[in-house]
Amino acid sequence: MFDPRLALASLSGEADADWARAVESHVGCAFLGGIALDGPTREAAREMVGRDRSEFLPADPVAFVDDQLAALADAPLRPAFNVRSATLGPVERAARVCRDHDAVLEVNAHCRQDEMCAAGAGESLLRDTDRLAEFVETAAATGATVSVKGRAEVEGVSLPEVARAVESAGGDLFHVDAMDSEPVIADVVDVTDLFVVANNGVRGRETAREYLACGADAVSVGRPSDDPEILRAVRTATDEWFAEEARP
Repeated sequence: MFDPRLALASLSGEADADWARAVESHVGCAFLGGIALDGPTREAAREMVGRDRSEFLPADPVAFVDDQLAALADAPLRPAFNVRSATLGPVERAARVCRDHDAVLEVNAHCRQDEMCAAGAGESLLRDTDRLAEFVETAAATGATVSVKGRAEVEGVSLPEVARAVESAGGDLFHVDAMDSEPVIADVVDVTDLFVVANNGVRGRETAREYLACGADAVSVGRPSDDPEILRAVRTATDEWFAEEARP
């Protein structure tokens, strides 16, 4: 899927091509975004900006996805784009753009901001696996590689069940924000063949290896994604882990 097995996790309003370029030598994948694609999610993003959240609000969000991915065409990493939408059409268009750039389209079922959930995106999709599956099926039908970003510790949500639904719908990756429930990674790995990316609190060797020991295929770094020292330590830990795994 990507190598090295270290990714940058999207940061709303911050994770663009320049952000990825700044540390491109350390990582195998960069999830840009999130980007609000349709009317309801763009209005939600405007409301969030109104209370001092950072959001990308270009005039044409799908064209923005295209331009940002084009800026990473010669980067030594696999690009990905985290998208938020309450409707299927814009996700399909963004997925086609990602496919053409050999990038990953990531459906955001992670954002827990009230405005985004009320619009029918983000964590609301995690609570409705049938709707989430529709988004995954729509994106996968374009030929794009499809990821879902979700989080643990959501009341009434079983991440292993979500993983099964994502896989059945044609998804390829499950990007799991484990919150304070690291063992949930093992629970997900046990029930699916999806490529599992573990996120939350990855800061160095110990935290990276904890997730890898649970069966994660890769780890991602969020807030410290602009810190080369942290990325270097995590990269070393993942390289060593998979080198050890490959030994007879």
